[in-house]
Amino acid sequence: MILPTTPHRPRWRSLALLALLLAPLLWPLQFFAERYYRGELLEQNRQTLDLYSENLLGTLRRYEVLPSILADLPPLRALLASPQDGARQEQANRLLARVRSETGADVIYLMSPQGMTLTSSNWDQSDSFVGRDFSYRPYFREALGGKQGRFFGLGTTSRKRGYFFSNPVREGDRVIGILVVKVDLDVSEALWGNTPEQLMVTDSNGVVIVSSRSDWRFRATRELDKAERAAIVANQPYPTPSPSPLRLDDGVWLTQSRELQETGLTASILAPRQLVDRQVRTTLAVGGAALLALLLLLGLMLQRRRHYIERIALDAQARRELEVRVQERTRDLETLNNRLKDEVLEREQAQQKLLRTQDELVQAGKLSALGTMSASISHELNQPLAAIRSYADNAGVLLDHQRTDDARGNLKQISELTGRMASIIAHLRAFARRDRHAPESVALQPALEDALALLAKRRRALDVELIRDLPDATLWVQAGETRLRQVLGNLLANALDALAEKAPPRRLWLSTEMTEQGVNLLLRDNGAGFSEQAMAHAREPFFTTKTSTQGLGLGLAICETLMRALGGELLLANHPDGGALITLQLRSVAPGANLQPPEEFS
Repeated sequence: MILPTTPHRPRWRSLALLALLLAPLLWPLQFFAERYYRGELLEQNRQTLDLYSENLLGTLRRYEVLPSILADLPPLRALLASPQDGARQEQANRLLARVRSETGADVIYLMSPQGMTLTSSNWDQSDSFVGRDFSYRPYFREALGGKQGRFFGLGTTSRKRGYFFSNPVREGDRVIGILVVKVDLDVSEALWGNTPEQLMVTDSNGVVIVSSRSDWRFRATRELDKAERAAIVANQPYPTPSPSPLRLDDGVWLTQSRELQETGLTASILAPRQLVDRQVRTTLAVGGAALLALLLLLGLMLQRRRHYIERIALDAQARRELEVRVQERTRDLETLNNRLKDEVLEREQAQQKLLRTQDELVQAGKLSALGTMSASISHELNQPLAAIRSYADNAGVLLDHQRTDDARGNLKQISELTGRMASIIAHLRAFARRDRHAPESVALQPALEDALALLAKRRRALDVELIRDLPDATLWVQAGETRLRQVLGNLLANALDALAEKAPPRRLWLSTEMTEQGVNLLLRDNGAGFSEQAMAHAREPFFTTKTSTQGLGLGLAICETLMRALGGELLLANHPDGGALITLQLRSVAPGANLQPPEEFS
């Protein structure tokens, strides 16, 4: 028995039916696309409107205070006292013309309390305001009432748009004149380029006064009531007493507005809805193309469906082969997993070894820091100890000669040097802890004299000529008493070490110079100067060109650290005439006033 076959529907009918089922998906696509592009356009136009509004407000505010400033000028007050004086009028005209040229205002003019213009910056032009009566303008009445006046209007003489600022000229409580500044608004309109978006600024009556489209100017965006129409007729702000209406279709334009405070103006930007519609249509076209591609893909899938039966056997064979491959891959993964476990174990052992090594490095760092501190203390205490030994020997000789007062003075010096050593030790201990001492106001010359006194015996032994170029007035710098003397002592000692290796004559120059940042102290010698290696490594700890018995190479490194802690800087160079040149850059402070509580060392 042969069963009748069921006729198949053509594939194109199935595809058409599927297309009808998927077509409604384009509606939500249109909705979200319109919502997105509309939001993007509104945000972009808001930023543009804010930028233009701030520019316009900035232009107006720049001229807002000008009338009150000009009202106090003597030539203008003199003209108000003698309105018929031609010489005073000439002087006032030229003054206002010069001020207008310097400020960029359109017109500046002065009116009498009766509204008659006495002087104007455009007095020598064909549209001069001199002799004209503007008492009908609102800005005149507001200023005559003692207030600052504001008004937009089309000039009845110049036929140019402008924003007017007025201010009363007072003599006591009496208003003797009105000073007016007119700002040209054509410049702000010219800033708008040739774009699809349109600019529009309306006044308090809703009449367009600035627009990127000339056919919109002086047209009313809303209905005017009787009071507004009467005010327009009286004040004459527009070329016509009855502005024609401007009908803007909300279906054509997307409008955003912003009120400009204190000016009575409202700035608006209008974007054609076509900008959004064009993007939406593009999105729908892309969506439709994607839908069509989907339908074509489905058609291709239907076409391939007929080959499915033929491939069942091949697929079964492929599955068997795949099972074999999966088993092989599973064995490979097990081998790889075991290898990975071994690597993890090795990494854990290496990490434990790393932790032990880090602990050893920390301990080594502590021992290195202890060695550096010991070397620093030894280096910094050598000079005071040498001085104490010299003062002690001298005190013994003085006591043998019964010179007790002089011996007492040596003992006092020994006491001061002992205190200095304690201060140095405390500072080095604080330096090792990275502690910061509070800066003080320190006199530079006494600190320098103290450092020179400690090295005076050695300087005389080397026959070093000291050349000073220091001001008589005391220079006060930001430093610490002990730290500044420590730096100066190290630098002067290094200079004497360099001069010891040179044949006479030996000279040492000390000078200062004032800068914007403070005071520079310059120390120069006529020794061999810095070599290239010394210039590159002089600030590094333990670098020295001396023998191990002459120094440890810590002096300049300590000086560099102390200067940076005090807010200064240490500069090394070679002088063009030979020898080393060291510059200490220090900050200037008020004389004798501590910036912070001074250092206290136990």
